[in-house]
Amino acid sequence: MITIIFLIPVMFGFSQGDFEKYFEHSTLRVDYIQSGNKDTSHIDLYDLKAEPHWGGPLKNLIDTFFYGMYYLNVYDSLSNELIYSRGFNTLFQEWQTTDEARSLSKGFSGSVVLPFPKNTIRLEIFQRGSSLVFQSLFGHYINPGDHFINRENITAYPVKQIVNSGDPNHKVDIVFLPEGYTTDEMTKFNEDVKRFVDAFFNWEPYINYRDFFNIWLVEAPSRESGTDHPGDTIWKNTLLNSNFYTFDLERYLTTSDIWRVRDVSANAPYDQICILVNEEKYGGGGIYNFYSIFTSDNEDWQFVFLHEFGHGFAGLADEYYSSAVSYNDYYDLSVEPYEPNITTFVDFDRKWKDMVGKDVPVPTPVDSVYFDRVGVFEGGGYMAKGIYRPYHDCTMKSRSVNNFCPVCRHALEQMILFYSDKETAGF
Repeated sequence: MITIIFLIPVMFGFSQGDFEKYFEHSTLRVDYIQSGNKDTSHIDLYDLKAEPHWGGPLKNLIDTFFYGMYYLNVYDSLSNELIYSRGFNTLFQEWQTTDEARSLSKGFSGSVVLPFPKNTIRLEIFQRGSSLVFQSLFGHYINPGDHFINRENITAYPVKQIVNSGDPNHKVDIVFLPEGYTTDEMTKFNEDVKRFVDAFFNWEPYINYRDFFNIWLVEAPSRESGTDHPGDTIWKNTLLNSNFYTFDLERYLTTSDIWRVRDVSANAPYDQICILVNEEKYGGGGIYNFYSIFTSDNEDWQFVFLHEFGHGFAGLADEYYSSAVSYNDYYDLSVEPYEPNITTFVDFDRKWKDMVGKDVPVPTPVDSVYFDRVGVFEGGGYMAKGIYRPYHDCTMKSRSVNNFCPVCRHALEQMILFYSDKETAGF
């Protein structure tokens, strides 16, 4: 039986004392296999792993943004109190909207992480169903003393901290992983990360929040340089098993090997994973609270980095509608999308309505007089009609650097505050 759950926002924050009551300062990782087709989805547990670091907040344990197609809830088994939650997306959920999913069932590896519990917990994963209502997809009781929890030492790779702003539990911790960098190219990886980080803190809104971030890198070499290009019959032996041509879209660069990604990331405390691929080709991908991936040496590297991190970090939607994608009917126009920067007008009140000036028409016409104003412009989310975006142009729409609109900047700022254990205001 499918349980339909309306997840009610929890408007209070836990204290650090609550964290100490329920959790250790380390990570429990839950690996699973998700399989199905266009209309079905099923999760099977694969493994439980103990990892050495916890980089997340100590107070902001409950996610009140409700972004993502999935939601992880963790309950104390005795009191049934919700003690941790996070929204996220997966590669499987994107695949479900492709042509292939209409005729084939397929399995994808998945993984969620949470602070390691001190007592038995009940873990549930919810998936949005029709009308984007959350339905229970998977549930499992976990005893932290279970001798089947994998406690093997992780494969240790050298770790460097590029930016040190303080305690990881009160900062946004980004870990950079190398993909397609050989042992002889680790110096290049270090230089590439420094280049990306320097640029990151020159952009809005991050230029104003440098002290809110810690940046780490893990020197984990691959056997060969580059990545796979299946459409060009180019195959490389790389550590994280990434590839272009995801869903047969040439520019879409991802990895389906999230377990390996987690293995390497576990060398450092992290909130967000960034995978830097040693390539010149244009491409990348960003999956909310999963990972962000991009190439190192393309001429548009700054835009791709900024754009994909917007997806991975803050759940921002694509605002373009004229480029080819592999998705079919990705958005249902009869419901309000969860992403903060697009609307179908079904529930615009909870979006950026209060940021639109009284003299700005809604919907907003394509007229240069409104190009520097927050409005409601038609076109976004891969659709020219029926979905609206807040600004005429934005980094989530076009190849532009340092061009986030006020709505996207606000969403990014709220997420920075959340992971830094500060209070957030929402929209």
